[in-house]
Amino acid sequence: MTQHHVVPSASGTATRRPVPSTDVEAWRLRRLVDAGFPLRLALELAATPGVDLHALFALLDRGCPPELAARILAPIDGTDGRP
Repeated sequence: MTQHHVVPSASGTATRRPVPSTDVEAWRLRRLVDAGFPLRLALELAATPGVDLHALFALLDRGCPPELAARILAPIDGTDGRP
């Protein structure tokens, strides 16, 4: 199995950690990166509870780009219905 080394970004954000904080997040990150998600997006998705990896991978299998798959399955925030 290939090991992926995650390097924290210099810009870092206050809402997301630059590296996985649990084994589950690290596993999710590896799966997402192996599936073709860009590292920054994979870090965000791995740390977001409720993101369905199986649904993301199903969209990718049907030809959906990773960024669009993540947007399609993004939880809706707020009351105005916009993600």
